[in-house]
Amino acid sequence: MQKNSSIIKDPSLAPDGHKKIDWAAEHSPVLNIVRDKYLKDGTFEGLGVGVALPIEAKTAYLTVVLAEAGADVAVASPGPFFVQDDVAAALAERGVTVYASSDADPLEADRPMEQVLDRVAGNKEAVLIDDRAGLTRLAHTTRRELASRVRGASEETTSGVAKFKAMEREGILEFPVIAANDARCKYLFDNRYGTGQSTLTAIMQNTNLMVGGKRVVVLGYGWCGKGIARYAAGLGARVTVCEIDPVRGLEAYADGFDVLPAMEAAEMGEIFITATGSRDVLAAQHFERMRDGVILANAGGVDVEIDVDGLRSASSGSREVRRNIEEFTLAEGKRLHLIGRGMVVNLTAGDGHPVEIMDLTFAIQALCAYHLAREHASMDNRVHLLPKAIDDEVATTKLDAVGMSVDALTPEQEEFLAGWRE
Repeated sequence: MQKNSSIIKDPSLAPDGHKKIDWAAEHSPVLNIVRDKYLKDGTFEGLGVGVALPIEAKTAYLTVVLAEAGADVAVASPGPFFVQDDVAAALAERGVTVYASSDADPLEADRPMEQVLDRVAGNKEAVLIDDRAGLTRLAHTTRRELASRVRGASEETTSGVAKFKAMEREGILEFPVIAANDARCKYLFDNRYGTGQSTLTAIMQNTNLMVGGKRVVVLGYGWCGKGIARYAAGLGARVTVCEIDPVRGLEAYADGFDVLPAMEAAEMGEIFITATGSRDVLAAQHFERMRDGVILANAGGVDVEIDVDGLRSASSGSREVRRNIEEFTLAEGKRLHLIGRGMVVNLTAGDGHPVEIMDLTFAIQALCAYHLAREHASMDNRVHLLPKAIDDEVATTKLDAVGMSVDALTPEQEEFLAGWRE
């Protein structure tokens, strides 16, 4: 169904969506300060802003803030499993164009993002807030004619930044990109604490099982894996980490976790959580070794970390045993339980990261869009880091919001640290 020019599932769901967005707004002090300090200066007037992010309350509030700043905002989700239909309906009522429905065809996931590009860059200049480089990929392929109107993009995910760097190496980037994911106020909090808390929350809510005492295997010890391992251990789990990087493996060991190859960990784990950004991290050879009743969840940025097709092929059948949990029966009756279709579990089977975490992330994203809108002409077509001053300002703003602050160097200390003489 359509609400204005939006394509959504059910406009009547909007009241519940408004409540969710209002709750997010109430707990987003940093984004609210950024809005009042910067975004109301007219920079976004008449500019298109295309957003490809999961459709939930925190994302929704970011798009509302940008729309209220004068931008023509259009949003799509990376796929139908990342759409909360009540939030989509509320957004459509708040002046954001939404191309998202939970019952859309997963095989046509590019279509809503193409509609976003057509809307925001069809007859005006635009900036993009991207997820896994989805919008940018289309602006370089099926919507290549629109690339010249894109001032730049900012990227939300680790896997997306990797794709952008590959494009940069090939010399094909048509506009500058800011690696929002690589901002300290993003990865140190969103990737670590946000992923850690929301992943374990999704697993506990959907299984209604204990984590304490269980052997939890975390595959990948980047910032997301570190957060997952930390929260699992805090709940009393016995944590094993699997890594390909020996330094990260040593770090996991120093943090108090066992470190084993995945094939060995497969035999002892009870809950497996992938967080690598790569494919086939858990595949047929691992499934064969797993014990009966294990839980499988993906917290990484790509949907193929668990080889779901291979799991389906190896099983004699499957059934839904609880909401968001599919049980696969393998040889000799062994059962493996997959949460959230093997897609990022905290969004397909949960509400995503805590609001306060996404307040930081989306303050970063709003400032990335603002920076691109104003400074794009002086930026090369490559992947850029967020300027340190912006990162520091977001952190300072958050500390102010919670009633805390840090020290400042004295002139003598600055001179001492900048020099080499006694």
